[in-house]
Amino acid sequence: MKVCLTDPKKDPAAWAASLGISREAIEIYLASDVVDLHIDSFIWTRIFGYDLTRRHDRGLFGARFYSQVDIPRIRETEITGGVWIITTNPLRSGSSRARTFTKNLARLKAIFEQCPSDVAFVRTASEYRDAREKKLHAAFVGIQGGNAVDADVGLLTSDIVLVTLVHLSSSRLGASSAPNAISALGGGKGGLTAAGKDYVRALNDKRIFVDLAHISRRGFFDALRVHDRSQPVIVSHTGVSGVYRHWRNLDDDQLRAVADTGGTIGIMFHWPFLGGGFCGCSAERVVMHLEHIVSTVGEDFASLGSDWDGAILTPCDMATCRELPRLVQHMLDRRWSEERIHKVLGGNWLRTLAELRP
Repeated sequence: MKVCLTDPKKDPAAWAASLGISREAIEIYLASDVVDLHIDSFIWTRIFGYDLTRRHDRGLFGARFYSQVDIPRIRETEITGGVWIITTNPLRSGSSRARTFTKNLARLKAIFEQCPSDVAFVRTASEYRDAREKKLHAAFVGIQGGNAVDADVGLLTSDIVLVTLVHLSSSRLGASSAPNAISALGGGKGGLTAAGKDYVRALNDKRIFVDLAHISRRGFFDALRVHDRSQPVIVSHTGVSGVYRHWRNLDDDQLRAVADTGGTIGIMFHWPFLGGGFCGCSAERVVMHLEHIVSTVGEDFASLGSDWDGAILTPCDMATCRELPRLVQHMLDRRWSEERIHKVLGGNWLRTLAELRP
């Protein structure tokens, strides 16, 4: 199957005009690697059959919660790579979670295989470069909720590029940052368990990124204490407390800790975590969070981690991925250099990836 595309490179001026931004912003965007560290759309495929290979409109709720991306729009928007996430249902038993993960991985890879002219399933930096040369979207796969396979870590193969240790509920691995997480570990207060520490070591052995999004602050530093210091850690999707204080966001000490490993931090697009008012915010808030990372630890450690379709409420001027170049205009308005823009859009992730999986 080949998805039907509209090629923005054929008329970048028209794309710029349709978004109300400069042609310079479009040209910088099109010259960049654009990689998203956290795309959650597969969850809607699992729940009600959302077809990733078909172009959708904004859905029942005007692109709120879901219908923010699909493969045709990813391609049309020239998003050159993305980590497509398999999210864990914590209410299943350990053996059921493992079986379900195996089925879901096969299902997601089969979706990519339906579009060989548009998508390449990739696991390494060299495979990404090969996909890029072929003008394909490079699709990585990650797991959100390490307890997907806590009953059998042998299921963690090189097909998986990252594992978010915990999600919105605490597990036998450790505590979520969510204050209402249901667990004896105590959401937001507990740390990483002994099983969680062993799990981090297993990810290191398999050269799978340890993703510290969603974990409690105590668990965050517990993980770093046992993590292989020769490997980078990442936070795939978050906000930063230096711009907006929230239980979901990282403080400056956490930013420095990730940067010290050579990792990167993806800023998500959920406006309640970005701040900006009761009725939402503009995409400029995303850039403000990115800029705080830059001012705190440098421009080599900030990335994009949208959480598209993760039941999020996107900025009012960037409801779907089609409006993503507006980020670049906000960057230019804040006098960012072209080099910094290239780094944040994808270069920082690719540097980090090359360190772990060349």
